[in-house]
Amino acid sequence: MIAKNSPRIIILLMLILFTCSFSFALEAKDIKARMIERVPTIQALKSKGTVGENNQGYLEVMPESKASDSDKITVNDENSDRKAVYTAIGKQQGTDSTLVGKRRALQIIESAAAGEWLQDESGKWYKKI
Repeated sequence: MIAKNSPRIIILLMLILFTCSFSFALEAKDIKARMIERVPTIQALKSKGTVGENNQGYLEVMPESKASDSDKITVNDENSDRKAVYTAIGKQQGTDSTLVGKRRALQIIESAAAGEWLQDESGKWYKKI
């Protein structure tokens, strides 16, 4: 019975795999588009000192800043998309998403503009010179 249905099962599994892959590709494309769209807003928030980049690869609202509700939503949305990206990269590389985020944080530090808030490995915040 199983041998008779094997071609159908294989075709069904291939369709499921294709659908999942296609769905993930669309989701990744959507994430990328959202992140690109947020870049100017995030850069403005960084320039004003409203947000900084933590040592885990995520944005944080700076405690003394006067972040609006809209600013906080932007940060949460960006961090959700970053988490999805780090998780996908982690799965692809066979590692934990936390490690991916920490690696990304090091890259962000290198490319950060002077005056932006950054968090060092010990958790201390500083402005890049």
